[in-house]
Amino acid sequence: MKLSEEQITRYSRHILLKEVGGKGQKKLLEGRVLIIGAGGLGSPIALYLAAAGVGTIGIADADEVDLSNLQRQVIHTTPDVGKAKVLSAKETMLAINPELTVNAYQTWVSAENIAGLIADYDFVIDGTDNFAAKFLINDACVLAGKPYSHGGILQFDGQTMTVKPGESPCYRCIFPEPPPKDVIPTCSRAGVIGVLPGVLGTLQATEAIKYLLGAGDLLTGRLLTYNALRMRFREIPVKKSAKCPICGDHPTITELKDELDAMTVCDLGH
Repeated sequence: MKLSEEQITRYSRHILLKEVGGKGQKKLLEGRVLIIGAGGLGSPIALYLAAAGVGTIGIADADEVDLSNLQRQVIHTTPDVGKAKVLSAKETMLAINPELTVNAYQTWVSAENIAGLIADYDFVIDGTDNFAAKFLINDACVLAGKPYSHGGILQFDGQTMTVKPGESPCYRCIFPEPPPKDVIPTCSRAGVIGVLPGVLGTLQATEAIKYLLGAGDLLTGRLLTYNALRMRFREIPVKKSAKCPICGDHPTITELKDELDAMTVCDLGH
C-alpha cells in the first residue's frame, strides 16, 4: 500500500512522529476498530479514530439522537435529533475523512449477535452506558481473544483499562459480577458533566491507535481513574484473578448469555 499525496498531506503530523511514520500510518489505514455505543464515550472515540485514518470503523448502537444527548455527545448536532445515532455518527465521520469505511450497525448488541459483530475487527471499544453490555463485551472479547478498551463515567468520575485476553486481567477479574439492580444511579438521576466523556473517550481512542501501531505501553494491568473536580488521575494496579469466572483457572462462563436487563446507567464498575 502506497500513500497518496493527499494522504501524505492529511496525515503529515502523524508521519513526522518516529513512532508512526509512513509505515505506521499504513497500519492505521489497514486497521479495523469496532466502537460499541455512539453516545458520550463513542462520540470522541469515533471522531478521533476517523481523523487518525483508521481505515475501517464499525459503530453499533440502536438508539436515536435525543436533545438531552447534545450536552456531551459531540458527534451529533441539533439537526440530528430523531436520527439514528449510528447514521448521524457515520455522516460526521465521513465529513471529517471521506476515505474511510464506516460500518453502521443500528442494533442492540446482545449475546446473539456480538460474536458476529466483533469477528472482523482488530480492536473493540466499549462505549456503552449499562452493566449488561459491559459484562457482555468483556465476555465476548475474552472468549474470542479480541483486545478491547473498557470505559465508564458517572457525574465527575471516569475509569478506563485495556484488556488483552490471555495476557492481562479482564473486567471480571476486578468485578466478577454486576452489582444489584438500582444500586448505581442512572444518568438522568445522577447526571454527568459534559466534558467527562471527552477525556475518557480520547484516552480509549489513544489505546486503539497505539494497539494498531504496536507502539507504547497499553493500559493493561492498570485501571486508570479520573476525577474532573479535582483534576486528578489515579492508576490502580490490577492482577489476573485465578478465581475469575471467565479467564481464571476454572472458568464457569464458557458461552455468552444476556444475564441482565439492559439498565441505563453511566457505569463506574462499582
